[in-house]
Amino acid sequence: MEWIKVLPPLVAIFMVVWKKDVILALLLAIFASEFLLLLSPETAADQSGAISAVFLGMLQTLERIVEVFTDAGNTRILVFSAIIGSLLAYMRVSGGVHGLVNNIVNKGYAKSPRQVTLLTSFTGVVVFVESNLSVLTAGILSRGLFDKFKLSRAKLAYIIDSTSAPICILILLNAWGAYVLALMNSYEFEQTAAEIVWGTIPFNFYALVTLVIVFYTAFTNKYFGPLARSEFKPVEHLDEAPEEEHGQARYMLIPLATMVLGMVGFMLWTGDGDIAKGSGSKSVLYATSLACLVAYLMMITGKKFTHKQLVKIGFDGLSELLPLVSILLLSLALGASLKVLGTGIYISQLVGDYLPLILITPMIFVVGALISFSTGTSWGTFAILIPIAVPIIQSLGMPPSLVLAAVLGGGVFGDHCSPISDTTAVSSIASGCDLLEHVRTQLPYALFVGAITIVMYLIAGMVML
Repeated sequence: MEWIKVLPPLVAIFMVVWKKDVILALLLAIFASEFLLLLSPETAADQSGAISAVFLGMLQTLERIVEVFTDAGNTRILVFSAIIGSLLAYMRVSGGVHGLVNNIVNKGYAKSPRQVTLLTSFTGVVVFVESNLSVLTAGILSRGLFDKFKLSRAKLAYIIDSTSAPICILILLNAWGAYVLALMNSYEFEQTAAEIVWGTIPFNFYALVTLVIVFYTAFTNKYFGPLARSEFKPVEHLDEAPEEEHGQARYMLIPLATMVLGMVGFMLWTGDGDIAKGSGSKSVLYATSLACLVAYLMMITGKKFTHKQLVKIGFDGLSELLPLVSILLLSLALGASLKVLGTGIYISQLVGDYLPLILITPMIFVVGALISFSTGTSWGTFAILIPIAVPIIQSLGMPPSLVLAAVLGGGVFGDHCSPISDTTAVSSIASGCDLLEHVRTQLPYALFVGAITIVMYLIAGMVML
C-alpha cells in the first residue's frame, strides 16, 4: 500500500484541472495527506477508525497550516510576498512605472516586443544571487513594458520563471550552491565537493536547454502551445489613488535598485562576508522591506501624497496579493505534510536497483522531476535524492558531476511547472499572472525541455560510461 503516498499530490493536480481552484485543491491535498498519516500503522492504534480520522484529519489540516509559521524561513517568505504588493503599489501609483516605461521606450531600449522580452531575459540572468530576487526584479521591471506592447502577463511569467531558476542552479553563487555543497561535503570523493558542484554546469542539460529556448523565444517572439494563445488583458487594480501620468522613473528605479543592492548586502551580512552562506529568506525580506520604506519616503517627501494616503495605497497593494500568498501558505503546508508522509522517498525508491548504467542518470533526472513536481520543492528534492545518488556514484564509479547535475535539473523542473511550488507562486506574483494560467502555459515548455534532457543524458551515458 506504499503507492497511496502519491495520492495527495494527485488529488491536488486532479482538483486543479477539474475545478480550476488552486486553494480548494491544496486544502484537499493537505487533508488527504493528514488523513493517510492518521491511518498509518504508527498512529492507527491510537485512533478509533476511519470515521474519526476524517474529523481529526480536518483538525490536523488546520494544525499543519499553522505549523508553517513555526519555521522562520517560511514566515519570511510569506511576509515578503505580501510586502511586495505594497512596493508594487507605491511604484505604480507614484508614476514610477509609467515614467520608466516612457524612458526606456523613448531612448530606444525597448522599441519592439523582441527588445522587451530580451531585456527581461537578460535582467533575470544578471540577478543570479537568489531565484526569488531574480524573478521579482525582472517581473517588476518588465510589467509596464509588457503592458505597453500588449504582451500577455503569462508570457512574462514564463520568461522570468524560466530564466531565474536555471541561471541560479548553474552559477550557484547563492543559497542553492551553499545548500548543495553542505549536502555533498559529508561524502568522500577524489575531487572536492566544490569541484564536483562546479563540474555540474556543462551537464545540467535541463537548465541549459531551458535558457536556450527562453532566449530563442525572446529573440524570435515565437510562442507555442497555450502560451501562444494567451492574450493581453488590462490589469485591474483595487480602488486607490490615481497613478501619476507624468511620473518620474526614479520612483521605480531607486526602490528597485535598493532591493537588488540590499539583497546582495544582506546576503553578505547574514553570511559573515560569504555571499554563498547568506540567508536567502532573511535577505529578500530585509531588502524588500527596505525598498518599500525608500519608496514610501520618496513619495511622502515629494509632497504629493499624505501619510494616510500612502498607508491606504500600501494596504491596497498588499491585499491584491493575498490570494497568491494564501496559495503559497498552503503549498508550504502541503510540502511539510508530504515530507512526513514520505511521498518523495517513495518516489525515489522507484528508480530500482538493476537499471543499466546508461539509464541511471536519465532515471535520476525523471525521479527528481517527479519528486519536485509532486512535492513542490527543489530543496526537498535535493535532500532526498543526493543521499541516494551518492552511493550509486561511489559503488558504480559513475561521474559524480554528471549524476549530481541530473539531481539538480530534476529539482528545478518542479519549480517551473508544479502548481504547488513556491517558486511558481512567486513568479505569478512578480508577473501579475494568474497562477493556473502560468502553470498551464509553462507546462508544455517544461515537458518538452524535460524530454530533450532525457535524450541528452542517454547520449552522455553512452559516451562517458
